Amino acid sequence: MHVNQAIIAFSQSEKLKSGIIWASQIIEMTIALSESEKPGAERVLKTLINMIAAEIHVAKKTAPHDVWQDVEKDMNTAMVMLNSGVAHEAGYHLTQALTKVTTVGQQSMTLLTDAELL
Repeated sequence: MHVNQAIIAFSQSEKLKSGIIWASQIIEMTIALSESEKPGAERVLKTLINMIAAEIHVAKKTAPHDVWQDVEKDMNTAMVMLNSGVAHEAGYHLTQALTKVTTVGQQSMTLLTDAELL
């Protein structure tokens, strides 16, 4: 990974981590809602996951890394869980995505630290 790609990967990983954490929190909140309130929360969650997926696409194009493909798969699986009516199962896949995004961020940060840019 080149320095310019590491900068972008680090920035994108931080943004993605925030989004994934927010989505995970919405899932937890949704579980506690009444049945009449759940559809609205799930629509918000689907919108957020689609926004995160768009940022993953940006990361794949601007800072290529093998892990982005796996992150994308985890997010897609989380969306399938939501569409299947088992929102609580989506949390597991978001956690998997978060772990992988953290790995990219850590690798990028290491490269930038070694280059004395951080």
